[in-house]
Amino acid sequence: MKSKTYRLDRFISKHSAFSMSDTRYLVAQKRILLDGHLAHSVQQTVTEFTHVVLDGHCLKDKQPVYLMLNKPKGVVSATKDTQHTTVLDMIQHPQKHELHIVGRLDLNTTGLVLLTNDGAWSRKVSLPETKLAKTYEVTLAKPLTDEYIAVFREGIYFAYENITTQPACLEILSRYTARLSIIEGKYHQVKRMFGFFRNQVVALHRVSVGHIALGDLEQGKSRLLTMEETQIHQMH
Repeated sequence: MKSKTYRLDRFISKHSAFSMSDTRYLVAQKRILLDGHLAHSVQQTVTEFTHVVLDGHCLKDKQPVYLMLNKPKGVVSATKDTQHTTVLDMIQHPQKHELHIVGRLDLNTTGLVLLTNDGAWSRKVSLPETKLAKTYEVTLAKPLTDEYIAVFREGIYFAYENITTQPACLEILSRYTARLSIIEGKYHQVKRMFGFFRNQVVALHRVSVGHIALGDLEQGKSRLLTMEETQIHQMH
């Protein structure tokens, strides 16, 4: 999801009756405000969320939205679908149709889904280099053993892609349940990792992405992220 950015003079020529060359005079005459501050250069960057005011008239006032949903089973991670309820169908927000999904979950996987209209933010969350841990609660068909912990920590070879998974942290909670943290998201990765032991995943629930956690948010409910939650810190 690409974010649009403009030089100030290009933005003014695109969104007003003034030309690019006029912008220099508008700046000198202190007629342009960017996010409440006087513009000082025609080369300043206008992002998709910059608040731009010219001669007292607002040219752009798009607000960033960062939202989490506790996705129920059977809801599809898509913005449109003719057969299933979508994550967007479950959200009540005036800008919901501007939102895109950050890290999809399978149809029958439940838990944390992030949505935003900020393309730069979603790219940062999704980049492998950011190394945000995604944590899941997993229910298995067969009992777990300590061998799983060591194998997941070493990484599992996927022959189809000719790759080995990054080290993963597995905490066994009971004979049939575990908490798993991974820093990547290969196709059906969690199910395939347990498939190495021929153990079927019966239920999969994502509880957190990095420091953003579902907490006590009820299934099917959504809420806006806090300012602190929107801060993405790269792991080292």
